[in-house]
Amino acid sequence: MKALILSDIHGSAIAARQALSFFEKFNCDKIFLLGDTLYHGPRNPLPAGHGPMGVVDALAPYKERIVAVRGNCDADVDLMMLDMPIEDEFAVVKDDCAGATPAETTLFLSHGHIFMPECFPTDALHTLAPNDLELNGRKIDAYIYGHTHIWKCEKNFKGVLLVNPGSTSLPKGGNPPTFALYESATAASPAKFSIHRLDDGNELASAEI
Repeated sequence: MKALILSDIHGSAIAARQALSFFEKFNCDKIFLLGDTLYHGPRNPLPAGHGPMGVVDALAPYKERIVAVRGNCDADVDLMMLDMPIEDEFAVVKDDCAGATPAETTLFLSHGHIFMPECFPTDALHTLAPNDLELNGRKIDAYIYGHTHIWKCEKNFKGVLLVNPGSTSLPKGGNPPTFALYESATAASPAKFSIHRLDDGNELASAEI
């Protein structure tokens, strides 16, 4: 699996189209969409190229390949426009890679405003999905989130790798607009995350599981 990771588009059609151009450039087969997709939010300025319907149109061809979660700025009326299933609080992606070490990687996707990344534990699914036999007991390897508009790629003190792709349209902390990539483990290398600039795709940081 190779996934393009996007968050906090906030209705910028220009940023959405530019980010999605990297789906083909990096030979991705999945998109992780981490919320705050169409609405700019009352605390944010209008991003450049604001056009929510343009974002809808840009995402539509990829709808079968998107795993999406809901952000704090995603209202019901916004979600009605997006023709794809969207999880409310979190989604879990299980990446099974035969021949790799480890052979299983569990990714936890959420916008970041409900489950605090800094103290998120590896055994969180024991509490969050106690009745899901497929998930209960699985160790979370990486927590992928947005919300802060500041990219991050480092482990928290619980040993969970935190990956924030930053924002494609309204970055904060003096950062440029960014996105992230996930690459499955292989027999030769572990699973990897990387942060990239939106303007040229150049890598800013990376981390392995």
